[in-house]
Amino acid sequence: MKREKEIEHVTLVGSVVNLLLVGLKGVAGIAGNSAAMVSDAVHSLSDFVTDIVVLIFVRVSGRPQDEDHDYGHGKYETLATLLIGLALASAAVGIVVSGAGKLAAWLKGEELPAPGKMALWAALISIVVKELLYQYTRIRGRKLNSPALEANAWHHRSDALSSIGAAIGIGGAIFLGNRWTVLDPLASIVVGAMLVKVAWDLLGPSFGELTDSSLPAETENRMLEIIGGIPGVEDPHNLRTRRVGNRIVAEVHIRLDGSLPLAEAHEKATEVERRIKAQFGQNSHIIVHMEPRK
Repeated sequence: MKREKEIEHVTLVGSVVNLLLVGLKGVAGIAGNSAAMVSDAVHSLSDFVTDIVVLIFVRVSGRPQDEDHDYGHGKYETLATLLIGLALASAAVGIVVSGAGKLAAWLKGEELPAPGKMALWAALISIVVKELLYQYTRIRGRKLNSPALEANAWHHRSDALSSIGAAIGIGGAIFLGNRWTVLDPLASIVVGAMLVKVAWDLLGPSFGELTDSSLPAETENRMLEIIGGIPGVEDPHNLRTRRVGNRIVAEVHIRLDGSLPLAEAHEKATEVERRIKAQFGQNSHIIVHMEPRK
């Protein structure tokens, strides 16, 4: 199965699960008078929406290079990751604002309705299901080297965390009496704050890739080490790196014996490409500029 098809399959599994959870949480939250569960349902809805985003953009990112995209369409997958982060941030802010409104009403003396046990059961089911979905999506994302899938996996994990917070708040509000019904909106605020952190962690690398940030220093140093270990190749310098989707792009200057025949010099440059690709993936794009030794 092609990489894009496998990514689509994993995402479709997640989207079906998310759609079912949206219905379960929505009904349980409304019927059970739980602000935390309604917020959790909104979070699951954002998961479903981001699944659709991944399906659309990963299909586009799998297209080969063409006249308009010499480096392929890999950054569409990065764009999908960025949109997932933005969707998660939006859901997180909405959860915090909603919880803060309920908390403000309680502080003014308004009595908050106690949530029902249906909402608690929905939260517990969601915790188990979403954690399993996180593990499945994360493992497949790493195997397929898909940033979008790994980002989506964290979206599933964040939903599990959201449900844990909701379960604590709902359970406390149910079993500790009416004085503690405020735990329900408090739980939604804590969950929202955690989701803001997760969203930030997704957005940073995506912005970096879309603005052509260099690869980490340890990656670049490893590249220079590999190139410097090739016999006859000296002083690798002017290394420039970036990432396009799941591909690494690197440009580097090397020095060779100026008396080498063109065919031998070309073979040295090709050996640089082979060794970098062996370490960082065969779809890496390597450009080698040869200079005569000083």
